[in-house]
Amino acid sequence: MVVLNVLYTIGMAGIVALGVWLYFENMMTLPYLIGCVLFAFSIFLPLKTLYSESSRLTVMGSCLDRIEEVFDEKTLSDDGKKHIPATSSAPEISFENVTFAYGEEDTVRGVGFTAEKNTMTALVGPSGGGKTTLANLLARFWDIKSGSIKVRGVDIREIPLSELMDKISMVFQRVYLFQDTVYNNIAMGRPTATKEEVEESARKARCYDFIMHLPKGFDTVIGEGGASLSGGEKQRISIARCILKDAPIVILDEATASVDLDNERHIQEAITELVRGKTLLVIAHRLNTIRAADKIVVVSEGKIAEQGTHEQLMKRGGIYNTFVHLRERQRLAENE
Repeated sequence: MVVLNVLYTIGMAGIVALGVWLYFENMMTLPYLIGCVLFAFSIFLPLKTLYSESSRLTVMGSCLDRIEEVFDEKTLSDDGKKHIPATSSAPEISFENVTFAYGEEDTVRGVGFTAEKNTMTALVGPSGGGKTTLANLLARFWDIKSGSIKVRGVDIREIPLSELMDKISMVFQRVYLFQDTVYNNIAMGRPTATKEEVEESARKARCYDFIMHLPKGFDTVIGEGGASLSGGEKQRISIARCILKDAPIVILDEATASVDLDNERHIQEAITELVRGKTLLVIAHRLNTIRAADKIVVVSEGKIAEQGTHEQLMKRGGIYNTFVHLRERQRLAENE
């Protein structure tokens, strides 16, 4: 911008100087000189304004490129004809030799484990190991490269997406709420629910009291993304939505990992209500959650490093044993 301002100044000064010289050489009359000066300002000012908008045009171009990338993405096929049986002798969830890649390099390689009905399976491991990817693959956010993921013995690719989504509830650390009333944000879990059912789910999620203290209670409009609520309050409304949905499978990215102690207590109580009688796949961060799991699956570098109960894995002395001792040392250091 500094260079352009200098060039514009030199350009306008040059035109004015040339006009004055022509006037004194009797090659231009006074009216033409005045017109020449006005012309100099008229031509350079719009050019300067146009350039100042170039950064905005660049941002717009980048946004349009991203939109085009989304439109160019291959859509997931939704031509499944099979249905999830009401009862089955097969595991509630099963990963069978699953391989997946976001790009060229495989992110998940040959993963296999099962989760029985009404049990909790904890996914544990270092950051970037593939835990969240496995949870997202169960919800079929992407299709796997090879292998199969089954719910009650049926491959999720052979199930209509709407039916699969009816069977799964998800609570992640990053909660998104819409710019709408609190009531509608909860009722989104099951639009046909009655007002009494929505309020009951809010009570179970330990968010009824703070909702009633909002200016208009359940009719209060919250900001885009839940901007007018705290992180813990958003979590509890998200859990209320899942309680109302009452899906048999719950994917939980442990929601208490980054909230204060008061919210943690409320959220933990809400989660207890949510997972009652459900099959739970949890991305676990806290030792108390991990120890309570019926099965622990240790994910490292996109592979299953170990799996078993807390006691079994501690006896092996592998990655999980090291992980537990490291967390305990961190906890002791924080207490000191």
